[in-house]
Amino acid sequence: MLALAALSARALAEAAAREGSRCVALDLFGDADTRRCADEWLPIGEVATMRIDGERFLAALDALARRGDTRAWMAGSGFDGRPELLDQGARRLPLLGTSADDVRRVRDPREFFGVLEAHGIGFPSSSFEPPVEPAGWLVKNAGGCGGWQVRRATASEVPAPGRYWQRERRGEPMSATFVGNGRDAALLGVNRQGTSAIGERPYVFTRIAGPVAVGERVRRELAAIVRLLAGVFRVRGLASLDVLLDGDTVEVLELNPRPPASLVLYPHAFAAHLRACEQGELPGAQPFDGRVRGSEIVFAARPVPIDAARAAALAALPGACDLPRAGTRIGAGEPACSVFAEGDSEATMNDGLAARRAAVLALLETSE
Repeated sequence: MLALAALSARALAEAAAREGSRCVALDLFGDADTRRCADEWLPIGEVATMRIDGERFLAALDALARRGDTRAWMAGSGFDGRPELLDQGARRLPLLGTSADDVRRVRDPREFFGVLEAHGIGFPSSSFEPPVEPAGWLVKNAGGCGGWQVRRATASEVPAPGRYWQRERRGEPMSATFVGNGRDAALLGVNRQGTSAIGERPYVFTRIAGPVAVGERVRRELAAIVRLLAGVFRVRGLASLDVLLDGDTVEVLELNPRPPASLVLYPHAFAAHLRACEQGELPGAQPFDGRVRGSEIVFAARPVPIDAARAAALAALPGACDLPRAGTRIGAGEPACSVFAEGDSEATMNDGLAARRAAVLALLETSE
């Protein structure tokens, strides 16, 4: 049995189920499909806070360790800026992933950008002091994830631990999904990311699609970057590198040393994570299977109560996932669920995602 911990553990639990691994899911949501894939679900925080409760998380690992049927645990989203939880969790059950010390190093922007600069890897101009003129600058929190940690700079911000300023750059948001073994890495594929402005956050992650085709020069550069960074920061298991791509110019934004959202795009990624962490084995070159996959978060336009009928109707929609349970109330602008689609081209997949998003929105708009 594996324990899978994250803000939302659904993707990890589904991936484990596909590979025939039994699991306990630890997350905030307890979505219907998460519970369907897992042997058990344990809550480790409240949705309203969008933050893992450290005491509840550690108590859950303590209980699993005492029970004796859980051999290890994996960390997904929600631990990005909390290496102390990774460390404390690893004292209770073995952690299958990048160690707390190495996550701490990755999340230190001074060290991370220093490594990039030392190796001639491009990244947007960055500063640890507020710019004199904030126009054209973003302010970021190194411990955040999903774009919720990014705002446009104003004159009011002051230096703080983990805070840094970065030039806003043009370019398409992309990511490289890879597997590390603490010394080297193998690139699984390149993905196209989608973002939306939500409140004061201009670049909140909302969708991902891949693998997508990029030029051979870009692919070689991304493969070289992830191999280098995986070695420097001792990345173990699944991870992703967020970049901006402008023509053939790559600029690195951040490294996420844990299973990323793009996990859902690669059918055998979970097994590759386990082999890398437990045996130090990296996957070989990944042949393209002819399928492009995509996932998108669907946001409710108005407050929506999820009664039993609506929950069942959502669950019956093709490609719908992260399914809310009956009794849930979704606020205006909050994620309602996600949709997944695949096709023989990116355009076909995009059409499928659009149709499935429209079906979810239409159902949410129906009268109770």
